Amino acid sequence: MMGPEVAARLAVVLLLAAAAAGHGGVQPLSRIAIHRARVALDASAAVRASPALLGTKGEDTAWVSVDFVAPHPSGDDWIGIFSPSNFNSSTCPGSHGSGPGPVICSAPIKYQFANYSSDYGKSGKGTLKFQLINQRQDFSFALFTGGLSNPKLIAVSIAIAFANPKAPVYPRLAQGKSWNEMTVTWTSGYDITEAYPFVEWGMKWRPGVRTAAGTVTFDRESICGEPARSVGWRDPGFIHTAFLTDLWPNKEYYYKIGHMLPDGNVTWGKFSSFRAPPYPGQKSLQRVVIFGDMGKAERDGSNEYSNYQPGSLNTTDTLIKDLDNIDIVFHIGDISYANGYISQWDQFTQQVEGVTSRVPYMIASGNHERDWPNSGTFFNGTDSGGECGVLAETMYYTPTENRANYWYSTDYGMFRFCIADSEHDWREGTEQYKFIENCLATVDRKKQPWLIFIAHRVLGYSSGFFYGIDGAFAEPTSRQSLQKLWQKYRVDMAFYGHVHNYERTCPVYEEKCTSSEKSHYSGTMNGTIHVVVGGGGSHLSNFTTEVPAWSIYREMDYGFAKLTAFNYSSLLYEYKRSSDGKVYDSFTVNREYRDVLACVKDSCPPTIPMTS
Repeated sequence: MMGPEVAARLAVVLLLAAAAAGHGGVQPLSRIAIHRARVALDASAAVRASPALLGTKGEDTAWVSVDFVAPHPSGDDWIGIFSPSNFNSSTCPGSHGSGPGPVICSAPIKYQFANYSSDYGKSGKGTLKFQLINQRQDFSFALFTGGLSNPKLIAVSIAIAFANPKAPVYPRLAQGKSWNEMTVTWTSGYDITEAYPFVEWGMKWRPGVRTAAGTVTFDRESICGEPARSVGWRDPGFIHTAFLTDLWPNKEYYYKIGHMLPDGNVTWGKFSSFRAPPYPGQKSLQRVVIFGDMGKAERDGSNEYSNYQPGSLNTTDTLIKDLDNIDIVFHIGDISYANGYISQWDQFTQQVEGVTSRVPYMIASGNHERDWPNSGTFFNGTDSGGECGVLAETMYYTPTENRANYWYSTDYGMFRFCIADSEHDWREGTEQYKFIENCLATVDRKKQPWLIFIAHRVLGYSSGFFYGIDGAFAEPTSRQSLQKLWQKYRVDMAFYGHVHNYERTCPVYEEKCTSSEKSHYSGTMNGTIHVVVGGGGSHLSNFTTEVPAWSIYREMDYGFAKLTAFNYSSLLYEYKRSSDGKVYDSFTVNREYRDVLACVKDSCPPTIPMTS
């Protein structure tokens, strides 16, 4: 049980987090009071969208031009995109009892204010361009007056659609439970009764094989609360995962997702390729990218994300540009920031497809994926918007033993990664604590010298404002519970998100630097370097005014960390900004196996005196 002091501090932290969320951190779709919407169609108002048929050459994205007219234009008029196209009261779930219910029960998938068309305020006529992605359903465009708080529907377009709304889209790779296994997950509109999902894959220049995929989905009753079960609900389609096994280390493979229809014809997705992981302990060049808290943004300029995740496109695009120099990516929590608006998960998977279709994309659980009251989480907040982990656990594969407990380990050549679930109890005696110790204890440091700990919330060190307000600089009890494990097993680095900035510590143990060096570390290993990489794309977070002694470098900007292991004794660490991909913080590590074995405080195996 939490003591009263810890509970009081946790309440303060949650209050400050909520206050921060109120300033640029609110899911934009939640600003629309769609349950208050009225229908007052006006014959002199109109909305027209073109083209009517999208993706005629198999594309899964398309630009749409929307022309609209309003008799009495206002600065708070807006265009909402609804999918499915029919969004009237007939689609509302359940009964409304004796009184009238809402006339619209689903939020739009995106919106834009009408006055973004420059002449709208004067002429009442405007044109906007939107980018749509294939999301399994048709679309309609609606013109509202009354702003976001009292919307009144005055015109709606006819429906437009993709040529094949059910097409397989947005493949995402992840490492399986064994080093020589790659999983491919994707989304489609095909139930298993309609078409058989599979992946065709193989080595280049050799005949391919077909591996069947499993299919899952979920319904409203599978998730925990609103808005995910109400205005944020949207049918997720079907999520398919295939397991490609017995891979040759570092070998290049091609693959293509597909669905075989009853008549034998196949609906194909895009062709792509990946490089198989190295064998655990294999000595080769290995490059790892780590960041958290990215979310999604809109390439068409839709203003719903103008102040919410302004850096996420830069992060995505910078990674794609440098993808030939990246082997595996860790997105360590706060993935899409859908917050219960399920349509946003499709849009996120499309945004990052250029990364996820080429390299393993490993995720961790954050508060915006998991937290919901009385759902088994350590923090009893509402940040998931009722998703309670279901969306993240379904949309992305991770090699967990139990998907509800989102902790796991994965090996990549000379690296061992221990990924914790900060939304579940990590304290001594818990199931997760036992997992963490086992993950750290079972690695062979001769073959895998680089040991990395990952969690979403800061369990180590951060001088972010809401962590530093009372001088604790971390989650309640976290450091006290875990620092002896990090020290005992000589964890090289620990990475966190949650705080939307960048910060690196010295090698530290019990709040004291164990080295005065800042850019090059060698010799006896002592202490763990803690890194906050929560600047993936969401609104930025402030630091404390005072800089703690253990904080070496910190900046309030968007970026990500990159680790490059050259061999068993040499590693390069870099922090790169998303805006330009340039390095703004770095250090090197050079050490031998004996440096990991050397005796230091709280990591010294017992010995007996030598006898003559």
